[in-house]
Amino acid sequence: MAETKDLNLLLDAQVPIIGIESPDEQRVLAMLLRFAMQRQLTYYQWTVTQGLQLAGFGEQVAGEHQDPEEVLEHISSTPGPALYVLCDFHPYLEGEPKNVRYLKDVGLAHDKLKNTVVLVSHKLEIPAELGRMSANLNLRLPSDEELMAMVRREAQGWAEANRGQKVKTDSRTLEKLIANLRGVSHADAQVLIRHAIYSDGAITESDIPGVNKLKFELMDAEGVLHFEYDTERFSNVAGLTNLKEWLKLRRSAFLAEQADRPRGVLLLGVQGGGKSLAAKAIAGFWSIPLLRLDFGTLYNKFFGESERNLRNSLKQAELMAPCVLWMDEIEKGLATGQGDNATSHRILGTLLTWMAENDSAVFIVATSNDVTDLPPELMRKGRLDEIFFVDLPTRSVRRDIFRIHLAKRDLNPDDFDLDALADGAADFTGAEIEEAVVAARYLASDRDGAVTQKDVAAAVNRTYPISVLRAESISALRQWAQDRTIPA
Repeated sequence: MAETKDLNLLLDAQVPIIGIESPDEQRVLAMLLRFAMQRQLTYYQWTVTQGLQLAGFGEQVAGEHQDPEEVLEHISSTPGPALYVLCDFHPYLEGEPKNVRYLKDVGLAHDKLKNTVVLVSHKLEIPAELGRMSANLNLRLPSDEELMAMVRREAQGWAEANRGQKVKTDSRTLEKLIANLRGVSHADAQVLIRHAIYSDGAITESDIPGVNKLKFELMDAEGVLHFEYDTERFSNVAGLTNLKEWLKLRRSAFLAEQADRPRGVLLLGVQGGGKSLAAKAIAGFWSIPLLRLDFGTLYNKFFGESERNLRNSLKQAELMAPCVLWMDEIEKGLATGQGDNATSHRILGTLLTWMAENDSAVFIVATSNDVTDLPPELMRKGRLDEIFFVDLPTRSVRRDIFRIHLAKRDLNPDDFDLDALADGAADFTGAEIEEAVVAARYLASDRDGAVTQKDVAAAVNRTYPISVLRAESISALRQWAQDRTIPA
């Protein structure tokens, strides 16, 4: 195994402290026990509940050594060679200078005692004082072949528990399930596979969103990155024909992970014009998860924490690949004007570096309402593939928007004069048209009747569209976009 080879290299290099960050403790401990037996090393395991115990072959320790400080004192003074595995030891290193010093003593005495300490935890940060005498071991994630073998084992287990009934599925859905299991540990993959199988004894297309949602929850995203369960179909998005065609041509290239895979798009336009809806529809059209990066929770008052939050979010997006990463109103998180502090500049630098180096199947959809606040570095070619301008809908698009929202509310569009409604809602955004339909339902409910043409027209007439309220800024935005962007 690759992990065993890496462990051999670390021990041969006489690295006294090794960190393994993994939620799959059982698999890690089994791997370390096999490794110790191959190297004929005395092997001990410690937990705060059971103390220090002999787990392989070697001399039994005298006393339990349950106290964290006590076990480190024992390791730093007991001749080896031996492998000591400390599980979930990270809380006893935070703000505990004596324990950090004991570990340092283990490292300094390594040439004499030959003891190696392995720290195993779901989340681990080795103190800086131990940096020169420690190394992290990254566990290999399961391959597609291993994932498929796990699916077969779980399917066989379900069949045996259900009188020989076979799990129903098809090759296309299986391929999609395997693609969405990439990037998780063996233990998490087992949980996700069981989630797909055990509810109804079948792996179907409808299981994939639930698997993705659970996969995201297992990653512990800390509130910065959000899983958007409800995506959209492009049939529910009126207009945007150029964007739809652009995405259609690149769908196979993105999903097949080709060398020239598309990186992402910037959707610039009027508030309420449908940019957020388009982001949801891209994920729905490509049948991949949609993640939304919340810039509001990204920033932290402590120095360096905001950049760490962003790096963790981008790493989680890579683990969810293939996926759409939606950065809504990106200008609010990356504004770098003269009055802004250095944090925005560092956030921008972190994001641009990742965009340049990222080779995972993460498709960025950035949306913005104000081009004047966007940093020019973000808009140059190579960062994103294209900039689309989402303008106010034309008459025919407004007509389609009315049709979509009337049908969504169980109203028959054929009972309405859609052309007249579209004319009455000139320069309305899609969001404003939707709100007019909602308001019409309230008007009808007030008189205990069905929604009529008159109700919708009255709701439209009572609305002051953003094209009127912010006429100057919208005019300036449209003028800027005319020769610089592609109409969506």
